[in-house]
Amino acid sequence: MPRRYLLAAFGDPGHAFPAIALGRELVSRGHEVCLQTWRRWEADVEQEGMRFAPAPEYGVWPRPGQAFTPYQAAVRAARETQPLIREFDPDVVVVDILTVAASLAAELEERPWVSLVPHLLPIPQAGLPPYSTGARPPRTELGRTLWRAIDPLTWAALRRGRDELNGARTRVGLPPLAEVHGGLSRRLTLVATFPQLEAAREVPSWARVTGPLIWERPAEEDARSAPPGEEPLVLVAPSTSQDPSHRLLRATLAGLAKEPVRVLAATNGRPLAAGIRVPRNARLVDWPSYRRTMPECAAVICHGGHGTVAQALAAGVPVICCPAGGDMGENAARVAWAGAGLSLPWRLAGPQAVRLAVRKLLAEPGFASQAAGFASSVSRQSGSAAAALETAADRTPRGEGPAKLPG
Repeated sequence: MPRRYLLAAFGDPGHAFPAIALGRELVSRGHEVCLQTWRRWEADVEQEGMRFAPAPEYGVWPRPGQAFTPYQAAVRAARETQPLIREFDPDVVVVDILTVAASLAAELEERPWVSLVPHLLPIPQAGLPPYSTGARPPRTELGRTLWRAIDPLTWAALRRGRDELNGARTRVGLPPLAEVHGGLSRRLTLVATFPQLEAAREVPSWARVTGPLIWERPAEEDARSAPPGEEPLVLVAPSTSQDPSHRLLRATLAGLAKEPVRVLAATNGRPLAAGIRVPRNARLVDWPSYRRTMPECAAVICHGGHGTVAQALAAGVPVICCPAGGDMGENAARVAWAGAGLSLPWRLAGPQAVRLAVRKLLAEPGFASQAAGFASSVSRQSGSAAAALETAADRTPRGEGPAKLPG
């Protein structure tokens, strides 16, 4: 039956776009959806048939002189979100992992809420590398034993995070939580990534791996903008939030200038500095359609942001990830572990390293074969469809999973 859903998402593309994808799918199934996010996405939200609500915009990571710490800002934003919940009267609130305020507001208004993780699940597990270190899951018992040695440090950091969240909960009048990652719903957490990338880890009983939630803004440019020829097409898809000087793009242009490939490079609205040479086998575009371009590619070079990696693998294209920060190191490590691409450390991201990585990716068919397996899983059921089905299912809170503090 038709229901009413309030979606709340932090406004960076890596968080807003998956929420738009889920909202669009829910609308297509006859539900009424309101998406609370940053104003820059207002027209896109409304074009997909949803109601737009402006989110309180606050920083997630404190900077010198910032007026509020993240949780202080979340407390203030939670109170600002409560009137929206009362007015829209949702059956369920879906909260992005960074949007703590909406989950606090949902609890205050006694509304069921579920979490949306638009990337890999950031929950530690004994014997595996801490999240976002860029280390691959170990393949031997010796490797797992070595990683267990630093588990106490990992859990100490998680306790601090839990205590900070509980401080915010206390300030708004909610009881404290015993579990770590209390910002994730134990009723349901949607993990919008490929099951193949979570295969080395145990997923808690309250979480569901749905497949990636993919949405992109309309764009005129695509593979037709690439240089003409029959050589393999390599797409450079930089991060929208990292590498403002285009170090990876510049290294790619220089490294592949004399290679038997064609290069299409996206600048994401940030033009290259004057004097940088663009070789004859390369073209620069502002913001191409990845959906139309990636299926024509033999390789994608990126920083390892989950959205870009997901789009490439959904198109069956292997990737070269050069992580520049955040969760990119974890994404790169999992892609390399799954055999669908290569991880190139940021410190080595020069022309020669990029050139050798592209040669290796194109010369070994196993990478393309593994990437094709990712695309096949998406063709059977999209992540948006799976997430919408899970969200619409009535459920009761589940018990604790492996994220509970030991002891």
